[in-house]
Amino acid sequence: MSQQIVKVKCYSSYSYPQKPESFSWQNKEYRVSCIEKEWREPSKKFFKVRTEDERLFELCYNQMEDQWLVTELM
Repeated sequence: MSQQIVKVKCYSSYSYPQKPESFSWQNKEYRVSCIEKEWREPSKKFFKVRTEDERLFELCYNQMEDQWLVTELM
């Protein structure tokens, strides 16, 4: 599984990022229907998300580089 840099729109309140709402990947906008899991590693925050079309992805926010990576999960 390869990771690709993507743009993510997310809800933020007291911290960034709190809740991804949508992301653009392969020229398509995906809306997140639910967050199935979230966790942290040093300088990174991960979200396992399901989209409205029932696809499963892992989104990773790298704080040091200020960028998002996406991996489609099977």
